[in-house]
Amino acid sequence: MSDAFKHSVALVTGASSGIGRAIALALGAKGARVGVNCHNNRSAAAEVTNQIEKAGGQATVLQADVSVASEVDRMFAELATAFGNRLEMLVNCAGDWMDKTPIIECPEAHWDRMFAVNAKSVFLCCQQAARRMMPNQRGAIVNIGSVAGHTGGGGGTVPYAAAKAAVHTLTRGLAKELGPHGIRVNAVAPGMIETPMLTGRVPDDARARLQATTPLGRFGLPEEIAPLVLLLLDPSAASYITGQVIEIDGGLLMR
Repeated sequence: MSDAFKHSVALVTGASSGIGRAIALALGAKGARVGVNCHNNRSAAAEVTNQIEKAGGQATVLQADVSVASEVDRMFAELATAFGNRLEMLVNCAGDWMDKTPIIECPEAHWDRMFAVNAKSVFLCCQQAARRMMPNQRGAIVNIGSVAGHTGGGGGTVPYAAAKAAVHTLTRGLAKELGPHGIRVNAVAPGMIETPMLTGRVPDDARARLQATTPLGRFGLPEEIAPLVLLLLDPSAASYITGQVIEIDGGLLMR
């Protein structure tokens, strides 16, 4: 990868744990100045910033509910206060999963929650990022989708799968609209990844079944997602890549 991360400003939503945490740490290790967003777990986000700073990087905690426009506005204002009114990289990782619920029993609130946290948040943050990137005619955005956005999920999680499919479509649409302004927009679609969101929500029998149907025979790790995200953010290595949704799922989608 190039040295383009050094001194660049990057914002990672949902960065207090899981995939977002791994991405924030990787960006910090490359020399980026990182906005570490969290919703409620400020202490975990502070631990991420501390790790980045101990390694010689710069980071700041940005606590905000990214499904609420006013909080997103405030978050971007706080990022500007910390690192100046510029932004080169955005990673939309904030999201939430849901317990399996048959569609005929699914409350409207479940649907609204899944779209607010997993899709609306991406729209709001991309909108704010584009406003800051367009004047400089450069920037890169990576959205975290899901293999469920391709498959519809494993049954009982239709709102989640539909929201992630919306993220994939939003990614392609923004790539078309923002490309002429020098802004690349891509997404990655992870499969089953060992994160706090997964822990405790997948029974042992379902876990074993999913691992058995994954060609690589195991769940992935957040640290295995981060390198692909950094590749897509790299303005040199990925200069001609935009509008892509790249699976990183151990081969699960093939089955």
